[in-house]
Amino acid sequence: MSKDLDRTDRRIVEILESHGRTSLADVGKEVGLSGPAVGERLRGLQERGYIVGFGARLDLRRLGYTIQALVWIKPRSGQLHTVENMILEEPRFISCDRVTGDDCYVARLLLRDVAELDDILLPFHDRAETNTSIVKSFVFENRLPPLD
Repeated sequence: MSKDLDRTDRRIVEILESHGRTSLADVGKEVGLSGPAVGERLRGLQERGYIVGFGARLDLRRLGYTIQALVWIKPRSGQLHTVENMILEEPRFISCDRVTGDDCYVARLLLRDVAELDDILLPFHDRAETNTSIVKSFVFENRLPPLD
């Protein structure tokens, strides 16, 4: 059974979520521990499965992806696995959830230009119905859930 997060663990996670490149010594100053003690806490959080990885957040606009779209995908009868593989093979789908309801998938798609939408989705039309919404703006992205 894994140990619950204590207040110090939660604060370490919050600091690193908002400022991922903060040194362990600086995190330690914030939470009242030494840098090596913070490192031990992080290793423990990883071993217990609370932290599953570290990564960089990219500015997608700087990479030329100025448009994001949400695509609801409903595979036709017998096409579920084919459609899922098509989603997996298109790298501009950056996330995809299998959902309940009329549609089977909700995916987030990156576009450089709205004209790309037809090129990407046209192959799906023989195998699935799609419904697409263009993202106008973000209210928030990837925030931490309550840790207590």
